[in-house]
Order: sequence, then structure tokens, then C-alpha cells
Amino acid sequence: MRVAFVGKGGAGKSVIAGTFARLLGASGERVLALDSDPMPGLAFSLGLDPATLGDAGIPDEATVPAPDGERPPYRLRPGLSGPDAVCRYAVQGPDGVRFLQLGKSRGHRGGSNRGHWAYQQILEDLPGDDWSVVGDLPGGTRQPFYGWGRFADVVVVVAEPTASSMLSARRLAGLARPGVEVVAVASKTRAAQDAATVAARAGLPLRGAVPYDPAVAAAERAGRAVLDTHPAADAVTAIRSLVDRLRAAEMCA
Repeated sequence: MRVAFVGKGGAGKSVIAGTFARLLGASGERVLALDSDPMPGLAFSLGLDPATLGDAGIPDEATVPAPDGERPPYRLRPGLSGPDAVCRYAVQGPDGVRFLQLGKSRGHRGGSNRGHWAYQQILEDLPGDDWSVVGDLPGGTRQPFYGWGRFADVVVVVAEPTASSMLSARRLAGLARPGVEVVAVASKTRAAQDAATVAARAGLPLRGAVPYDPAVAAAERAGRAVLDTHPAADAVTAIRSLVDRLRAAEMCA
């Protein structure tokens, strides 16, 4: 399963992505959780302490320049495969989940960031039948389909039942490239009709609804994963159902 979670900032995608990844890991799957969002939400949602991670990305020394004129301009050094790079550089998290973040650049480095190219090559090189990949992508419209989200077979657009969040979801839905399934998950729902409203306004098939849950807010205030503070929370139950639905859809595809 290769899933990317996208949506307007604050919609709750990091909580959903991190919990989703851990539930997959707890079920016995080999999971790589990818953080290309510059904000540190996914690490918290996985139960990691971002302060201990440092620059937990791909170091420049893992890459070599490509021959003149070849693209991409950098590639993993000879002898270092995508799975090797995951084992070497990804951080081990709870439930066996491996965590790999795009290196946090300091200052302007533009497209010459060697780790960015290595990150992409790892995704292309990682065997799909051995690994599940769960990505937390930055807000905006470019990344889900033309940037870091290219690895995904399913793009989950997370949207709150607010006008701005649902409009963002609709714009994201219009960017889907052929062959990628794009679905909606309603987040922070409070009323019975909220999920249906999100699906209709986003113009996407609905795969789940995660209710507003004070347990999530409490975990976020503490800087911890809701799975660690409130494992039986309503939001966790809803995300578990989302895992089951996407798994079932994958098996029937």
C-alpha cells in the first residue's frame, strides 16, 4: 500500500497519517513513513520526539553527482540501494515503523539539495511488495501529484467541514493524474452530515470520517501520539476503519 495524505494545513492529516502508519506496522507490515512536510507533525503523531531527530534526512554523502547532462543531477552512491538507504538512514519508530524525513534545509538551497534527489530515488527503488509507504505531504497543490506524492497509488485528501478546507480539497481533486486514486477523508467532524458535506463539496468518493476528538487535542498539547495516550479514542477507531477500507480496496483492485 502506498498512500499519501494531503490537505490544507491544520486539517489533521499528520495525526491521521501517523496513526495510519502505526496501525499498519502493528499489523505486521513493513512500513516506511515519509515526512516531506516542513512542519514536524508526523514525528509527533508517530510517537517520536522531533528534538532528538536532528536532520533525520538523507545526508549529502549518500549521493554522487550524475554524469554531465544526465538527470536527475544526483543519485544514490554506487552500492547503496533504496532499501539499504532506508535501513541506514530511517529512524526506527514505535510499532516497527521506519521514519524518513526530507532534510530540513537551513537557508536557501533550492533544487541543488542532494538529499531531495536521493529521497525520490529511494521511493522509486523500494519494492512495492515488501513495503507499505505512508506519506505526509505539505499543504498546497503542487506536491501531491507533481512532487513528493508521485510515489502514491492512493492520495487521501483530508478535509474539515469548513468552507476553506473543502475548497482546497476540491482544487486538489482536480489535479489528479491518470492512474492515481484520489479519495476524501472528512476530519474533525461533529455533526452527522459533516462527512457527506465534505465528500459532496470536494467532489471525491468518501473513504472515512474522523470525528473531532478531545483525546487528539490532548495528545497534541503533550507532544505525543494519540495511540500512546488514548489508544481507544474515537479518532483512533475511525482511522483503524480507514486502514481496513483502503486495504480491502487494494485487494479488490
